[in-house]
Amino acid sequence: MFFHQPELYVPNSNASGPVMHHFEPYSDNGGTVVGIAGEDFALIASDTRLTAGYGILTREQSKLFKLTSATVLGSCGCWCDVQTFNRRMQSQLKMYTYNHQQEMSTKAVAQFTSTMLYGRRFFPYYVSNIVVGLDEQGKGNVYSYDCVGSVENRQYASGGSSASFIMPFLDNIVGKKNQLKPDPTPITKQGAISLVKDIFFSAAERDTHCGDGVHINVITKDGIEEHRAPLRRD
Repeated sequence: MFFHQPELYVPNSNASGPVMHHFEPYSDNGGTVVGIAGEDFALIASDTRLTAGYGILTREQSKLFKLTSATVLGSCGCWCDVQTFNRRMQSQLKMYTYNHQQEMSTKAVAQFTSTMLYGRRFFPYYVSNIVVGLDEQGKGNVYSYDCVGSVENRQYASGGSSASFIMPFLDNIVGKKNQLKPDPTPITKQGAISLVKDIFFSAAERDTHCGDGVHINVITKDGIEEHRAPLRRD
């Protein structure tokens, strides 16, 4: 006698031949992350809504994780994979600090993130990752990844459920694309903070998996600043 979960129930159980049952190990719990690199700062932001289908699990869950004093990771997607990946990262970085008596550089953290993702390429972490931080010269860097570790160092990046809404804003305002007379002045720290708030306000109007609040970390030579702003809660 066989017992089936409701979603695996087969109406014609007397049919001859093999019956296929599906196993889905992943769940998309929503969320969006954005990274912007400046001349002397790096910014990363996420919303605080965690979803399961059309339900809201919590309204106060940031997707930002501090890795070092100059590097922050943003992750969203399958929340159990996000937590597992972050905990492994934290443990490896602590071992590096104990062994070498110094923190790992942003560039090294970015490469190590890629290596960890590639190590699970046959059963990938279902996450969108962005690593931001300052390099040795104090310049901001943004590293974006796919699920198997391919990495790209960019001026800006976005991942998660609202990425398709947010990237046009970043392309136009930060990347200066599709402008007849683009202003060559690089974006400032305050300008980046205001921009991120605006684009998350816009994304929350169009994506049910993004909302409740936006959590922003700004990395400068003086440390990591935190900013928060409310978003729509319906």
